[in-house]
Amino acid sequence: MSCCAPGTEGAVEAARAALPSSEELLLASRPVDEGLRQSDLSVPGVFCGTCITTIEGALNALPEVARARVNLSTRRVSVVWKEEVEGRRTDPQAIAAAIKATGYDAHLFSLAAEGDDYLRNQLIRAVAVAGFAATNIMLLSVSVWSGAEAATRDLFHWISAFIAGPTLIYAGRFFYQSAWKALRHGRTNMDVPIALAITLSYVVSLWETLHSAEHAWFDATVSLLFFLLIGRTLDHVMRDRARSAITGLARLSPRGAMVVRADGSRDYRPVEEIAIGEHLSIAAGERIPVDCRVLSGASDVDRSIVNGETDPLAATPGTRLEAGAMNLTGSLTVEAVATARNSFLSEVIGLMEAAEGGRARYRRIADRAAQIYSPAVHLLALTAFLGWGLYDGDWKHAMLVAIAVLIITCPCALGLAVPVVQVVAAGRLFAGGVMVKDGSAMERLAEIDTAVFDKTGTLTLGKPRLVDRDKVNRGHLALAAALAAHSRHPLSMALAGANAGPMPVIDGVKEIAGGGLEATTRQGLLRLGNRAFASGKAVTGAEEHGLSEVVLSRDGAELETFRFEDALRAGAAETIHVLKREGIEMAILSGDRAPAVARIAGALGVGRWRAALSPREKTQAVAERAADGHRVLMVGDGINDAPALAAAHVSMAPATAADVGRQAADFVFLHESLEAVPFALETARRAGRLIRQNFALAIGYNVIAVPVAILGHATPLIAAIAMSTSSIIVVVNSLRLRGKIPAFATRAAGEARPAEPMVQAA
Repeated sequence: MSCCAPGTEGAVEAARAALPSSEELLLASRPVDEGLRQSDLSVPGVFCGTCITTIEGALNALPEVARARVNLSTRRVSVVWKEEVEGRRTDPQAIAAAIKATGYDAHLFSLAAEGDDYLRNQLIRAVAVAGFAATNIMLLSVSVWSGAEAATRDLFHWISAFIAGPTLIYAGRFFYQSAWKALRHGRTNMDVPIALAITLSYVVSLWETLHSAEHAWFDATVSLLFFLLIGRTLDHVMRDRARSAITGLARLSPRGAMVVRADGSRDYRPVEEIAIGEHLSIAAGERIPVDCRVLSGASDVDRSIVNGETDPLAATPGTRLEAGAMNLTGSLTVEAVATARNSFLSEVIGLMEAAEGGRARYRRIADRAAQIYSPAVHLLALTAFLGWGLYDGDWKHAMLVAIAVLIITCPCALGLAVPVVQVVAAGRLFAGGVMVKDGSAMERLAEIDTAVFDKTGTLTLGKPRLVDRDKVNRGHLALAAALAAHSRHPLSMALAGANAGPMPVIDGVKEIAGGGLEATTRQGLLRLGNRAFASGKAVTGAEEHGLSEVVLSRDGAELETFRFEDALRAGAAETIHVLKREGIEMAILSGDRAPAVARIAGALGVGRWRAALSPREKTQAVAERAADGHRVLMVGDGINDAPALAAAHVSMAPATAADVGRQAADFVFLHESLEAVPFALETARRAGRLIRQNFALAIGYNVIAVPVAILGHATPLIAAIAMSTSSIIVVVNSLRLRGKIPAFATRAAGEARPAEPMVQAA
């Protein structure tokens, strides 16, 4: 089997021993099309655009690889490979070995991988060590600069050398390890000139100290390392906020289920082993393990994972249920109609993985610049070294000039240009009640031209509210509330909460799955539920206007009809108005009934809307807009919105969203008001302008500083000061993003504006 370049077959074979076995890789892969499978590998060493180009180039050169994509944020490589090439079965270990041969470790990617961020903690410790060392060496250097005597100067230089040496070994190991791996595999990256600069600077300074020379540059060496580590740490922290929601979604799948055998015996079996046609027993409070059909029993089932709506489904024999739905009230016996791998929940996970992989194509300008940085810096330093050495024959001076070039061109300002702005912007957003998960999301948010909203829980609060409460008979309301207090159904809870006065005590209340509540009292049989259950009559036209209703009856005679609406979220109307004013197209995608969606769209003046959509249909709708050249912002809250949130150019969710919805979104707003959306957009656009300014400052600095260093007018110390100054300028410019927090975010909880009532449909 071939590899990425001639002569690398031996390297690939040598790498196999440290990789997962072919059997493990095959079992972890999944089919994506006829004759194609996908494997996901974790590659923790990926940190810049050069890494991406190297790995993708090596994999795409393999004949068995159809396509390969690296996700920089999650350090994950997704490879789609052919099961057969020229009549031979593909060995998936060869794919992992090709990655290993380029100098990057490759492991199986696990959805359940959790734990502390080890690399982040190590980087923070390294920053602390480098900062402590730089401070102490700088204090010693002040005395030297002030004209200390020769003996004192030499002593301080030796103390500085003993501080700087261990610091370079401990704090600089990230750059040394990365540079060594690159050089060992015949390539270069941005860490090679960095490692070379700090090493040569220390070696020359040590040589000068051994010969009691006047100047040494230990302060420049450690200060350079300190600033480089700050940039690397900030970048790592912002990238690692891009957490995958797939782990949380996978937790919604039960680990197993109770299988009912033909003789009536029961056996617990892992969900992966459940076969089509087997009968399963699902108790109240359990999630549905696989797609199934109800055989017996009746229950209310929470299908919010499918449609995002709060109203449970009345499940009876023949009802189809999706994996991940929650059985609420009664026991069910069901028949599996799909395996776990092909069930609804797996389909949603697959949609999210595909969307996440597509997002990995996003490249930041700094990452692309890093690809040409290393060879350019090496060429400049080598030119300066040879030029000065041949010009005046002083090779020591030529070495100092080359070191100054390496230091002065270190990409601190360029490396800080993006992450510092993102950190400041993230701080401003957090002060405004918006959390950002991925720094690059701010760049994407600034580019949007289309905003798509879910309805329930996003544009609305997802909490039913009694309509025309003042027109309802108070006695009937108290009686209904007494019954409703015995149920956790969303409409029952809303009805119980709407009664402000005393209510009678009713015992023996039964909850009929799919119907409602009933109790036998001295006054007769009381029922509270849907119209068919309470009075045996057909549903009225109320629901056709987007309202939900509950009927109270006595001995089959209707006493009162209670109608409920879903109130608009605070700030919804203002948000739509501001986004329209910015020229952004608006649309609503919902899993709710068409009348309810039409009612919301009419109230907000949104002309484009679609109703009764599945998660796949929502994702397809977002993808269609993207295919037409639009950059889509998706705002949603439900588990059913998660694939669309992941597929959108950028996404937001309220803090009240389902866990998976929050994890899939790039932004989460903590306040109730939807005005967080235009606030985040304004912050993102300002951040984008500052990033472009920072790039201009960083490039301008190099345009001025590099010729000065090449001409020999900058010692390593001056080069380090200039490099540090450019970094400080970038940081100060980034701090201009801080500004006044909008009123909606500073409003105290007790002063929160009430939810906006719905405009009544005609």
